[in-house]
Amino acid sequence: MNTTGATTGTTTAGPGPAPAVLRLHPDDDVAVALRTLDPGLTLDALELTVADPVPHGHKIAVRDLPAGAAVRKYGQVIGVTSRPVGRGEHVHAHNLRIGSLARDAAGADLVARLPELPAGLRLTFDGYRRAEGRAATRNYIGVLSSVNCSATVARLVADQVTRSGLLADHPNVDGVVALTHPTGCGMTPDGSGMEMLRRTLSGYAAHPNFAAVIVVGLGCEVNAVADLTDRFARDGVGSAQMLTIQAAGGTRAAVRDGVAQVRALLPEVNAVRREPLPVSELVLGLQCGGSDGFSGISANPALGVASDLLVAAGGVSVLGETPEIYGAEHLLARRAATPEVAQRLYDRIQWWERYTAANDASMDNNPSPGNKAGGLTTILEKSLGAVAKGGQAPLAGVYEYAEPVRTPGLVFMDTPGYDPVSVTGMVAGGANVLCFTTGRGSVFGCKPVPCLKLATTSDLYRRMPDDMDLDCGGIVGGSVTVEEVGRRIYDAVIDVASGEETASERLGFGDNEFAPWQLGAVM
Repeated sequence: MNTTGATTGTTTAGPGPAPAVLRLHPDDDVAVALRTLDPGLTLDALELTVADPVPHGHKIAVRDLPAGAAVRKYGQVIGVTSRPVGRGEHVHAHNLRIGSLARDAAGADLVARLPELPAGLRLTFDGYRRAEGRAATRNYIGVLSSVNCSATVARLVADQVTRSGLLADHPNVDGVVALTHPTGCGMTPDGSGMEMLRRTLSGYAAHPNFAAVIVVGLGCEVNAVADLTDRFARDGVGSAQMLTIQAAGGTRAAVRDGVAQVRALLPEVNAVRREPLPVSELVLGLQCGGSDGFSGISANPALGVASDLLVAAGGVSVLGETPEIYGAEHLLARRAATPEVAQRLYDRIQWWERYTAANDASMDNNPSPGNKAGGLTTILEKSLGAVAKGGQAPLAGVYEYAEPVRTPGLVFMDTPGYDPVSVTGMVAGGANVLCFTTGRGSVFGCKPVPCLKLATTSDLYRRMPDDMDLDCGGIVGGSVTVEEVGRRIYDAVIDVASGEETASERLGFGDNEFAPWQLGAVM
């Protein structure tokens, strides 16, 4: 019979066999398999024998649990048993369910705190200072469609400029990107869906990573270009050029006009230069996608360390994905700067409960098949890992989707969990750099904002080297600490904000990931 050890809390490097499981908290009823566990394997440190096959990243029961028992991981309840579970059994969807959503009292003594800034921490990055004073990490020209009917023309304008060779003569321009979407008409002019679309488009038009923007409309859509112009003016958006296909004389004429407008903008956009700027002007979007059983152990808490460092240096971190903090929102609320901030967070949770119920869904529908294959069982378990991206900073504010973020510190934005929609809202709110943790291997990029991908395991980093920027897997094996990887992430954020390309930028991602949240009836 094979015998190996277990570890409690964190793995530690040293002689002997590598640990087989990781127990994250002394009160936990389960441990996480650090490799596939075969039946009959004895775990000496836990004094148990594996009863079922337990896949890598999945959970094994460390004590006998009766039916209906609360099951803890991270020291928090992640669900209840749907039948009796014996020590050594695989714990997953076949014997674990979400159960009651009474929030666990564990963690009631949590205190929000920020680290002391380490000696030698970099406090500047090389960015672009825009005329209105905001800091940019990239230098793009954007071509936005007001409606799906103008999407092809917007893409043709961007594609023709890109293929023409014009950009070779303007090396300080990162590119011309078309941002198109499937809506903009067939909707109520003054409804919540239109408001959200216009808020998103206005946020992108105002984004400092766009040195200039051209808005392309059809000419008869509900989301009329003239109305967008008014919205931009109210939101303080600088000059944005407007173009409608019908007024231009059709598709070819509109494309010619759009290309001419871009051509005229290029010299001025190319004239800007990077300069040292304080990191307090960085707005970091925190996203996770394709999560697995290690997301809450390695990449997410390491990103939380980087987020805390940035916030302590005066910057902004934006946590989102409201359905993926469900069941863990109380942990964030306990760190709220004021009772009003905590209530705003609870209000958004209650809105989501109503929203999903009205659409015949449940908040526990969220863990995807890939999440479950990677070892996550319930939304409670997924959420407890997801909130780790926010570190331990006080929660300074709560924002609605695509709302401009004005508060320094850690803030929360109400976004769906779907990655492109969530990130679109964060960027519209002002995020100028992104970090995206993944355990299954999400391939995501965003224009006009660079996106760093953080792999939860070294195996993923080795399997998908062209897509991953940082390997956080050493945390699981104990060869490096969460704090050390967090510092590496912080430094990588500074490098990327200063112009270093990310993996997704090298691959050309970001032209198809603009995805505004759609609400309301399609008419």
